[in-house]
Order: sequence, then C-alpha cells, then structure tokens
Amino acid sequence: MHTRRFTILHSNDMHGDFMAEARGAEGNLIGGLGLLSGYLNKVRREEQNVLYVIAGDMVQGSMIDSEFKGISTIELMNYLAPEVVTLGNHELDYGLPHLLFLEKMATFPIVNANLYIKKYHRRLMQPYVVLNVDGFEILFIGIITEAVLSALRLDTTIGTLVDLEDAATEVGKICNAYKDQDIDLTVLLTHIGFDSDKELAAMLDPEWGVDLMIGGHSHTVLEQPAVVNNILITQAGTGTDQVGRFDITVDDDTNAIVAWQWELIPINSSIAAPDEELLTFIDSYKNIVDQKYGALLCHFTEALTHPKREIETALGNLVADVLAERASADVVLFGSGAIRSTSMGPLVTLGDLYKTFPFVDTLQLFTVSGATLKRLFSHIMRIENRDGEGECFQVNRGVAAVWDDRTQTLESLSARGEPVADAARYSVLLQGYHYKNAAQNIGLAPSDLLLLEPGRLVATSARDVLEEYMRVHQNLRSRVEGRLVYKS
Repeated sequence: MHTRRFTILHSNDMHGDFMAEARGAEGNLIGGLGLLSGYLNKVRREEQNVLYVIAGDMVQGSMIDSEFKGISTIELMNYLAPEVVTLGNHELDYGLPHLLFLEKMATFPIVNANLYIKKYHRRLMQPYVVLNVDGFEILFIGIITEAVLSALRLDTTIGTLVDLEDAATEVGKICNAYKDQDIDLTVLLTHIGFDSDKELAAMLDPEWGVDLMIGGHSHTVLEQPAVVNNILITQAGTGTDQVGRFDITVDDDTNAIVAWQWELIPINSSIAAPDEELLTFIDSYKNIVDQKYGALLCHFTEALTHPKREIETALGNLVADVLAERASADVVLFGSGAIRSTSMGPLVTLGDLYKTFPFVDTLQLFTVSGATLKRLFSHIMRIENRDGEGECFQVNRGVAAVWDDRTQTLESLSARGEPVADAARYSVLLQGYHYKNAAQNIGLAPSDLLLLEPGRLVATSARDVLEEYMRVHQNLRSRVEGRLVYKS
C-alpha cells in the first residue's frame, strides 16, 4: 500500500472578520487573521503536506472590507496563502467586473465550475485546479448554485447552472475528463449550504471518485462531518474564531481515503502566537477606517441585539420601524440577513452603522391586496424557511403574524394594528434584492407586486435612510414585542 498523509485546513464565510476579540474574565483573544495566520504557520511547520482552502464568502461584513471593496481582503488572503478558494455569493456584492479585478489580484486560484457566460456557454472562472502534493494528484472543483447566487438572476449575460442536479452533472464532466491523470483525491469546494451539500453528495456517481465536500453559506457548526454516498461533508461555521482540520491518509493504489480524523479547531491566544507582521498590515487599513468612521452617530438606551436571523429581534424591530415611518409603509419586510451584527449600541458610531449594514440596496414600495399579503407571510414564516438557508425578515410595529408549525398554516395576520382583510390594500416596503428575487424570497413573482399599481422607488440606499434618522434622533429604544410568533 502506497499512502500519504495530508492535513487540510479549511475556512468558510470569513466575511472580513479580520480582528481578534477579547472575551471572558481573563480577556483572552479569540479569532482574527493574526491568530489564524499564526496557527496556519504553526501547522505548516509541524506537518509535511498541508493545504489551506476557503469555501467562499471571504468578503463583506467588516468596515475594512466595505471601505476598500474587497481589495483589502484579497491582499490579506494573499498573505494567508491558501492553496485554493471557491466563490461565495458575497464575492459578487461589488459587481461582476470588480470580482474579475479581485481575481486578478489573488495569488491563489479561485475556482468555480458552474458560473457561465450564457451566450457562449463558457465558464467565467477557472473551474478546477489539480495540485501535485508530495507526488499525489489532488483535484479541487468549485460549485455554487442559483439558489444562493440570486443577485445574478436578472443579468442577461451571466448565469449559473440552475439546480443541484445540473451541478452534479458538471462535477461528473470534470471528474470523467481527469480520470486518466490518476487523481488520488477529489475535493468539492462548495458554497451552497450544508443541507444542499448532502443533497448534492447523494446525486454523485461513486465512479466519479469524489472524496470530500468542504462547504459554506449556511454557517453550520459541526461536531463531526456528515457522510453521504461515502463522501465526507463538512464546514467550519463562520468568521475566523475557528478553522476546520482534516488529517487524512490517502492510498495511491485505490485513490481512496483509508483513514481520517476531523476537528473544529478554536482559534485563540492559547493555540498559537499571532502573526505580528500580518497584524501590522491589518493596522494599516484599520487606522484609515477608524479615522473616517469613528465619529459618534447616536445613542440607544441600551444595546440592541440581533442574535438570529430566524426570529424577531430588537435591532430588527428598530430598523423596520424607522423605515416604516420614513416611507409611510403599512408593512416593512427588512431582510434579517442584511443585519450583519449580533448587537449594536448603546453608543453607535458611523463605523458601527456601516459594519452592521454593509449592503447598499434600494427601498421599493408596492401595493398589494390582503390576500396577497397573507400568501407572502405564509411563505416566509413556514418552518422550511427557518433552516439557516431561507430568507427571513424583520417587520414593523402594527404588524403581527402567528404561524402554527403543527398545522403549517398562518393562524393570523394583522397590519396597521388590525386583522388583514383579503380585499383591502396595503403598502409593502421591500429591499430591491428581495423584489428582484421575489419568487425565491417571498413566494411571489415580481409581477404579483405590480398587479394593483406600479411600484415606487423610495430610496437608493436603505443605509442612508437609517444614517440620517439616527443623526437627528437620540436615546432610541426598541423591544421584541411578539410581532412574529411561531407556535410549535
């Protein structure tokens, strides 16, 4: 038996999480690129065959990343020197041309097999990479699907293969084409969510030889990898507080994993010394951002939290109430995932606002019937939508909805403080992203929102509206009030 041992370290959904945080009574440092780099360097010194890979969403989520539009992130990733990275949906947040610019900046390959230029049916990115590590050939393939790349749906030039079945076919094409190279290990780097990873694994032909799936998007934290169709499936939560580690033994004769061990490694000050050179590099960006965004914007009466996207939150209620007041909307549906901090305040700086709301998106006002509004809430409140991969929302005061998980029905819905009547008309405020992708996000076609009257653009940036409101309002308060209730 001719075998080799490999260590594969993996991150996903880092979202510009550059800085370590002090936690606990002792103030121990947790996470951050300095400590992560220190651990990577330590493992690279200790082990012979080490690969570090990232399963998408390196960008978005921090002030530094937003200010420099991902350029800072790619420069920092170059410093970490991953062997290979795949695309996440947020890599496209700054636009497709900018993504292609960032790709040229990267000193590492960014792979994606199913992002296509439609007219010519040609892949936009490098679909795979084959790395020779200590005489063994390792194939990495990148996969993303339309379900998580909704921002491109209205682009007439670029698209993805639509569903998991087509993605499986794409994997098969590449695996079949490179069998003659005697590939020893095949790894899919995906950004489609953990449940979708398991579905995709079940569709793959065992003859294609896929051994590992390292994923992202759903921010899933695991105790051990799942195994589907004899394929190991894992991801590593979100941010830089931890990194996944596979120690595997591969047999060159059978091109199979014969032994493996996986653990989620906490990144903290006890596991490795921070990389001081990288910290200095990060500070060069941080100092610029701190000077620009350190100004105090307003006070809250207390810190407002947003612990989970699937539930009503105090911070989400404040946002929805502000937008409802400014737009004179009966119903505000603000995407929970667009709120990128778990807590904000009581002192709020401009930087806090930009960190919490990194996305610049329009606000659009529509008029719908009560019956249509009930359809909408029946879609967003259903239990399948609260699985970590669905699109959940925060709503404004005067809206109250009760969903029964046992009967899978919308038990009641109120707006303007009164029960919704099927024939009545209601104004609904949405972000542009949710309007463009209405079928997936709210269970309605965009045309359903335009049946009664044309939509109206309220603002080109929801964040601008929030910023101006906070500048002139102090001691803001908000509570969880039972606007969204789920009966189980």
